[in-house]
Amino acid sequence: MKAVAHFAFVAAMIALLCCPSCKKPEPEITLGPDQGPDYYRQLPPGELALRKIDPSRYPDFSSGYVNRDGIEEAIRNSLSYMSKPSSKEFFPYADVTHDRAVASLHALLDVFDEAQSPEQLDALIRQRFDVYQSVGCDDHGTVLFTGYYRPIFDARLEPDAEFRYPLYAAPSNLVKDKDGKVLGMRTGAGSIIKCWTRAQIEEGAPLKGREVCWLRDRFEAYIVTVQGSGKLRLEDGSFFEIGYAANNGYEYSSIGQALINDGAIQPSDLSLQGLIRYFRENPGQMDKYLRMNQRYVFFMPRSGGPWGSLNEPVTAYRSIATDKAIYPRACPAFFVTQLPTKLGGEILSQPFSTFALDQDTGGAIRAAGRCDIFMGTGDEVAE
Repeated sequence: MKAVAHFAFVAAMIALLCCPSCKKPEPEITLGPDQGPDYYRQLPPGELALRKIDPSRYPDFSSGYVNRDGIEEAIRNSLSYMSKPSSKEFFPYADVTHDRAVASLHALLDVFDEAQSPEQLDALIRQRFDVYQSVGCDDHGTVLFTGYYRPIFDARLEPDAEFRYPLYAAPSNLVKDKDGKVLGMRTGAGSIIKCWTRAQIEEGAPLKGREVCWLRDRFEAYIVTVQGSGKLRLEDGSFFEIGYAANNGYEYSSIGQALINDGAIQPSDLSLQGLIRYFRENPGQMDKYLRMNQRYVFFMPRSGGPWGSLNEPVTAYRSIATDKAIYPRACPAFFVTQLPTKLGGEILSQPFSTFALDQDTGGAIRAAGRCDIFMGTGDEVAE
């Protein structure tokens, strides 16, 4: 459901925590030569992103004691998802059954209730859990972490001369498979055709009459369609929340990378603020670059979020998005990376490791070497 601000924090690791059941020997891992970081490297068909590791290779979990705000809320959201009968069709994942995944979530709640210090938390995790580390992009566990957020923008429920850039509800004839993947649109004759691209939606207005709201800035509207949700400020100061409903079935493409390739911006300017600045200074370039990303997200009014792809709320710094074809849904994880932190007026990268729940997906998150962290709502988070 993500993210215009897909920028690297740092390559690091991500691990699944799971209560032990039948112990199996750890598989032999053959490490190939380092070919450089191809974070989008696809795994062979049928291969999963996680491998069980020996306790001697466990990371230090003690930092999760300090960075724990919101973790219990996030665990309970995962338990809510796992209580739905439909969640069972995605298990087992390797040797992790549905029952074992649920038990792991309850066990992590118990650990946070019992632990009285960082050291005790680390010890309890080592005693009670098996750990499965991501193979990452290189078989060494290297993962590119990026961030996404829910923006707050001004909007109107009716268009006027200032607010004229719409966000749309999904077409009424959109067709999805059982996993929610968009197959296209069903015609009157019963056949399925491809959905419209971003350019077709913007140029031809095929969704006229299905507008959810209007924004004053075209690039702000683009940001919302990439982030997948928004908190919109209306004229009277109240807020109108919208959430992800579907997408048009096209893959996400990075306009930031296209701008760099064309020499329009420098790599050092590849930030959300840098892109906003560029398009404010060069509004005539929006047709060219925004439409390179054919993916378009549709919305519905939805309060109480933001919501992840599991149809449960996501929690700042406690919810991550991964490729759900190769990572297990709703399970507890631990990640080690760096996050941008504001210190003395400057934004600096600082080491950060904590527990999180795998509760979302993303248009650009399509490999074992990618992970997206939900970072919250609003302008401060955007910065």
